[in-house]
Amino acid sequence: MRAEPSPGSPVSIPSTSTNAPTATPAVGPTPDLAVTPGRRGSLGPVGLVLAGGISVQFGGALAVTLMPRVGALGVVTLRLLVAAVILLVVCRPSVRGHSRADWGTVVVFGITMAAMNGLFYQSLARIPLGPAVTLEVLGPLALSVLTSRRALNAVWAGLALAGVFLLGGGGFSSLDPVGVAFALGAGAMWATYIIFSARTGRRFPQADGLALAMVVAAVVFLPLGVVESGTKLLNPATVALGSAVAVLSSVLPYTLELLALRRLPSSTFAILMSLEPAVAATAGFLILHQALSVPESMAIALVIAASMGAVRTQVGRGKAKVKA
Repeated sequence: MRAEPSPGSPVSIPSTSTNAPTATPAVGPTPDLAVTPGRRGSLGPVGLVLAGGISVQFGGALAVTLMPRVGALGVVTLRLLVAAVILLVVCRPSVRGHSRADWGTVVVFGITMAAMNGLFYQSLARIPLGPAVTLEVLGPLALSVLTSRRALNAVWAGLALAGVFLLGGGGFSSLDPVGVAFALGAGAMWATYIIFSARTGRRFPQADGLALAMVVAAVVFLPLGVVESGTKLLNPATVALGSAVAVLSSVLPYTLELLALRRLPSSTFAILMSLEPAVAATAGFLILHQALSVPESMAIALVIAASMGAVRTQVGRGKAKVKA
């Protein structure tokens, strides 16, 4: 179903599933076609990634207000449970016709989502949102360097990394070391999430694989949330807030990212993730009226430049292939 992976997308693995219609381009077009300049909307995947990042930041702000009610594990439990229900109702995924490899991918994807969310919210309980996001994004940045075979992509990743550290104030020595460890662990899971989100998107049509993986994540995390929060999870106001967090932080961004990863190489997507701290800082300025310092503004400029450079490099690569 899928052509041989291009050099710019070494983490891509050909799909062996036979359940998805082979005539549907969205199930797995090659990254090269997605960035060919002659195609309309060739930068569409970038817009999906940015929209997902904005949604996550609003959801994260709402989740912080919910933590005093049910704790970090309780917030994650509500988020995953509600997201699983919504995706099951909307997608109505088929559980038949999938290979053992398909199910293995979905299970690992779901466990990764559960771990990523749990670790990140544990870090939020100990360190501020900005440093937590800044540390977490190091995972995707490391992935972009490891998966890319082009030296220029390493340059963009290095530029984004400089901006990330600048946004974090140039150091994290004053932070709770346990919170820092949780954030770094969440970053590692985020990198794994990128890989398995792409694989899931190629093996399942539409967002079916995401819906099934979300069920796995919810089932895995449910015991932890029940132990920490118990009957507090059943409070109507808490459920309403948790549902909003689920839509903003899970349903919308995960769906948008899964669609984007069908059309973007993982290395480019990973560098775009460096925009997350910048989006968080911008949201704080617009919503919470938090003034940006000169170093913070410079950091935002660096990560935006790195992301634009990564996209332009990929588009330029598409032009070169067309001419060849």
